[in-house]
Amino acid sequence: PLLLQVCFIGRSNVGKSCLIRALFSLSPEVEVRVSKTPGHTKKMNFFKVGKYFTLVDMPGYGYRAPQDFVEMVEAYLQERRNLKRTFLLVDGVVGLQKTDHIAVEMLEEFGIPYVMVLTKIDRASRGLLLKNVLEIQEFVKEKTQGCFPQLFLVSSLEFSGVHLLRCFVAHVTGNLPTVEAS
Repeated sequence: PLLLQVCFIGRSNVGKSCLIRALFSLSPEVEVRVSKTPGHTKKMNFFKVGKYFTLVDMPGYGYRAPQDFVEMVEAYLQERRNLKRTFLLVDGVVGLQKTDHIAVEMLEEFGIPYVMVLTKIDRASRGLLLKNVLEIQEFVKEKTQGCFPQLFLVSSLEFSGVHLLRCFVAHVTGNLPTVEAS
């Protein structure tokens, strides 16, 4: 049987590789290289996470995106029946950018269920982070249908929010049964 898949997508320099490395630090088979130069990932990378699911690391869009980005990503998103969830990474310091809106439109058009993850929260002042969170929450509520209503705020550097996001990935792939509160 085909393993379920989750994919991570976001602008170049959003911290995708760092987040994947932090999320899957307990899975030795997920060996993600982190480059000092943004836009280093040029192809889709597939990592089998044990016998549980496959993680797909997409190249970044926007700055330094590969020339065949649109064809590669659209084909993958439209044809992948075992794709369980897409994680759209947004920089917590700068908030939603024009290219992020284009990514959201594509996910909405294809009917792909996705989750927004705010990265680099350790670099944003509390006031700026709150402003960006409120704007994104409003955007999700008013303009999206396929987006999970809960934002995930993470810092790969400080590991803030990483455990909760890891649990959510396990849950959507069927590897974390929900427990009734007693």
